Amino acid sequence: MTSAALEALVVTQARPEDWPVISGWAADEGWNPGAADEAAFFAQDPDGFFLGRIDGEPVSAISVVNYGPDYAFLGCYLVRPDLRGRGHGLTTWKAALAHAGGRTIGLDGVVAQQDNYRRSGFELAHRTVRFTGSVPAAGTPAGVYAVQEGDLADLLAYDSACHPADRPRFLAHWLTGTGHRALVRRTGDRVTGYGVIRPGHDSLRIGPLFADTPEDAQALFTALTAEAAGSEVAVDVPETNAPGIALAERAGFTPSFETARMYTGPVRRHAQDRVFGVTTLELG
Repeated sequence: MTSAALEALVVTQARPEDWPVISGWAADEGWNPGAADEAAFFAQDPDGFFLGRIDGEPVSAISVVNYGPDYAFLGCYLVRPDLRGRGHGLTTWKAALAHAGGRTIGLDGVVAQQDNYRRSGFELAHRTVRFTGSVPAAGTPAGVYAVQEGDLADLLAYDSACHPADRPRFLAHWLTGTGHRALVRRTGDRVTGYGVIRPGHDSLRIGPLFADTPEDAQALFTALTAEAAGSEVAVDVPETNAPGIALAERAGFTPSFETARMYTGPVRRHAQDRVFGVTTLELG
């Protein structure tokens, strides 16, 4: 493609009103975006979403969302299918990546892009496997409750131990989003896990599913899916969490999609053994 044609691509920050375009492309790729993700996404970093346009028409997208001074997460990397192979994705990538500054950047890369990410300095941390299936009706196990306002401080602390960065702005919206159902597991006064289930384009999605033990994770999984009998449910499980894989398989879920968690550098230590389901492939 000529340099003049590439110059016709203008990359600017996307706004919430642009989200239907981005999520529509993601749905077309089979990524099953959540139905009400944008409020939490933009709350975390309203300047972290980008669109490339030609003559005002959206043709490419990417997000580079900052979490504090040390960590950012890249997602929503998309190019309209009829305009791929012309350099628009790379141009959009370069324009948006500066938003992260010197932060370590994480991403969950689809298989087709993983070699490109390696060439850009990302290194593999682990594979993540999406499991999908349906569950029978079940009751809510003891010790699992709907998240209340009084739980927020404890959940922020618990989430911080399970994630590479603090994300209070994101969680304030994620726990209360339209259609989101957030549950906490307690043993006495101590939080031993929490999870969220939300409607997606193609199926319900669980994320996060954070828990101290496989038993805590199972109780939360059962409770989260208790009202979803007969509906398809998806959960993205790090391959490194063998009990998480076993939980999904016991439920009769099968692998349907995979990504690779990759980083450009070190991230703070966090309790990866508690991550039975990642929050979202778009923001980590």
